[in-house]
Amino acid sequence: MNDVPCPTDPAMPKRQFRGMWIATAANLDWPSRPGLTPAAQQAEARGWLDLAGQLHMNAVVVQVRPSADALWPSAYEPWSAVLTGRQGGDPGYDPLGFLVDEAHARNLELHAWFNPYRVASHPDPARLADSHPARRNPGWVLPYAGGLYYDPGLPDVRRFVQDAILDAVTRYDVDAVHFDDYFYPYPVDGLVVPDQDTYARHGTGFGGVEEWRRHNVDLLVEQLGQRLRAAKPWVRFGISPFGIWRNAGTDPLGSATTGLQSYDALHADTRGWVRRRWLDYVAPQLYWHLGHPAADYAELVRWWSATVDGTGVHLLVGQSAYRIGVVGQDPAWQDPVELSRHLQLNRTYPAVHGDLLFRAADVRADRLGAISRLVAEHYRRPALLPVAGGQAADPSADAPPAPPAVTAAVRAPTGVRLDWLAAAGGTPVGYAVYRLTGTDAAEECVLADARHLLATVRATGPGGSYADATAAAGTAYTYLVTALDRRHRESPPGPARVLLADDDRFCVIVDNATAGGLTASGSWGTSSYSAGRYGADYRFADPQAVSDPAWFTVTVPVTAGYRVEVWHPAAPGYHPAAPHLIRTATGLVSRVLDQRRDGGRWRELGVFTLAAGRYPVVGVSRWAPAGGHLVADAVRLTRDTP
Repeated sequence: MNDVPCPTDPAMPKRQFRGMWIATAANLDWPSRPGLTPAAQQAEARGWLDLAGQLHMNAVVVQVRPSADALWPSAYEPWSAVLTGRQGGDPGYDPLGFLVDEAHARNLELHAWFNPYRVASHPDPARLADSHPARRNPGWVLPYAGGLYYDPGLPDVRRFVQDAILDAVTRYDVDAVHFDDYFYPYPVDGLVVPDQDTYARHGTGFGGVEEWRRHNVDLLVEQLGQRLRAAKPWVRFGISPFGIWRNAGTDPLGSATTGLQSYDALHADTRGWVRRRWLDYVAPQLYWHLGHPAADYAELVRWWSATVDGTGVHLLVGQSAYRIGVVGQDPAWQDPVELSRHLQLNRTYPAVHGDLLFRAADVRADRLGAISRLVAEHYRRPALLPVAGGQAADPSADAPPAPPAVTAAVRAPTGVRLDWLAAAGGTPVGYAVYRLTGTDAAEECVLADARHLLATVRATGPGGSYADATAAAGTAYTYLVTALDRRHRESPPGPARVLLADDDRFCVIVDNATAGGLTASGSWGTSSYSAGRYGADYRFADPQAVSDPAWFTVTVPVTAGYRVEVWHPAAPGYHPAAPHLIRTATGLVSRVLDQRRDGGRWRELGVFTLAAGRYPVVGVSRWAPAGGHLVADAVRLTRDTP
């Protein structure tokens, strides 16, 4: 076998998380103001999702519980005021259900963003909805710095917060649960969090209030992760914490920084959550520029990469789109290349699986053209999401999905329409569509990066379809479709579907490595020694007077005449008269080829009438005199008439 890794273009990674936050608190991004009609809110939401798709993103993180209220008909909390202007006011539709459906229609993941403890950005409980749990349970609430917060030290609060979140998770097909950096409130000079009574009741055995508070937050994170695993193991759990855990001057395990420390100020042991593998991903908010004197972006990427090492927790980087081109920000943010340089640096750290841009309005604003530049330099092609890490990467889970079968490739005035069916019994969540120019797509590394990735498509029903609007008239293409499961594991491609330059005749390629495409005994070895092979390898065997053919199985759409061709490498040690079997509608027919010559191209065996159905169509037989290896590499069937 050829163990040399495929060369890839680092500017076109095949797998990369690409997302943006859509903030609803204070109507920052969506809805643009409270009180919009359902139709207007939905039109705005579609606009944000369309923007994500246009920028080749594959996920959105939408704030669905901004202030202990909900963007769905929650069994625990009132409707959010951002929808109607009145907390508890029914918006007339189900926003979270709508967002999930619309995101998935664009094959975007929907990460549901919950703020666990914030109740209100004002100090008056009387302004909350009458049904608000904070009014029914005033002992749960801590006033601090002009706002209201649930008390993280109360077991009832922790349980309630988890219940409220799981209400959404169990009722909606969300892809992940997401927290940001808000746990205990950010400290304000001269103010003290008023949880002394709670500490007196629940803080026994701790070395101090700070240690107890960290334990409280730890419990929420650990317990919620456990309950998510039990309810829906495929739903990932991610947190986007403040970018600095601790400074090295405070703790030798910390980063070479001198900023606020989430471990101490917010009582959030973000490093501990990663090292204990409680999360599936961590997305630290690295909102500083390269070379920042107190918090250098480069140092923090290095530190977080080392922190996730060996844990299986995916590292995403929170990027500060909101700083670009804004008056009063550091001079570095007046440079349209700054953000793109961040992603360039990320490429040198394999632990970095992608980025999240804060926030949607700043992405759309594209100040200084910085977002356009980032997309041109880093998001030129679509990308698959990384295979799920952390707790969601269950090694006992079933195998990746089986490959789909393309059933039609038809030219239309607007391009090419592809249709396919999932494998029998398969339940993929999505598909990846690849397109190569020409009909001889024999390169073994064609799927190693995203250069040929055309699109990803959400699964609907028993199969899927895609309209390739970029296909040029008069150009031949080869299409490959793979299936994706909830953990983003990818199947091998099904048989390659070839679209000829001049017509829509059925044309399909089955390689020896195509899943379910070749059946051969253990006497047939696998090799990648000879150049001119189709794909990564080929099968070979010695001639012997036994009935032991290597059969290529093909799905023949209709009974008709088909041109049958084979591909093989050529070498002096191969057979001069390799027998090939064709199962025609009237019986087996044999043809021989000299495999010592004319390799690395399609060679015609003839035109034969083949019956409709899926069955072994072409075989390479071992029943031949001594004379060299027999090779089975790839088969192409083309309908003889349109």
